[in-house]
Formats: sequence, C-alpha cells, structure tokens
Amino acid sequence: HVQLVESGGGSVQAGGSLTLSCVASAYTFGSACVAWFRQAPGKEREAVAQIDGDGKTFYPGSVPGRFAISVDSAKNTLYLGMNNLEPEDTAMYYCAADHHPFCSDYASDYGYWGQGTQVTVS
Repeated sequence: HVQLVESGGGSVQAGGSLTLSCVASAYTFGSACVAWFRQAPGKEREAVAQIDGDGKTFYPGSVPGRFAISVDSAKNTLYLGMNNLEPEDTAMYYCAADHHPFCSDYASDYGYWGQGTQVTVS
C-alpha cells in the first residue's frame, strides 16, 4: 500500500530556511499531481504548493517566492524548500498524493497522506 513519510521539520528563527522531504513507497512521484499542505492549530488544512506530472508548479496562498516544490525522480522524493520563514508559517506540514493529473487546493482531493512534520518559526 502507498506510504508517504515526511521529514525535515524543526524549529527555526524568523528569516531562516528549511527543506522538507517526503519519500514515497508504492507510489511514483511525477506520475500525477502531488502537493504540500499545512495545518496550524485551530485552522483548516491549507494547500501550500503543488507540482503536476509535467513539472508545473503552483503556489496557492501567501508563499509564492519563498517556497519551492520539487521532485527528485531518481530518489522518488518530494521536496519543499522554504526560505525567509515567518512565525505565520508555523504548522504541521503534510505531503499529499493521488492519481489524478489535475492539481487541487482541496485536501479531500488527495487520498494519500503522510504523518506530517512540524515546522516552528519563532
């Protein structure tokens, strides 16, 4: 069965950088749209970045220019590079995948989820 495992979260000061990773098993990144979501306490899960099977990237919300999503096909790993982090970026970050080619901002459109990795910015 499909498993997604995130890593790379941590605590950083405002202005710092982190790179999150998501390794998949029984799923091939690059075959469909995959995404990063985040959820802060008391808030809904929100889409942060998406990349489709053609490598086209999308950044809904307030992170364009600071975050970068990418896929390393050889390692079958999804990344989220985050620069100039702000306290408002504090949240649990999740990678999400499914088999549809379109990218969606809705969490309900993704059937596979990792367990999340915590990012705390102070």
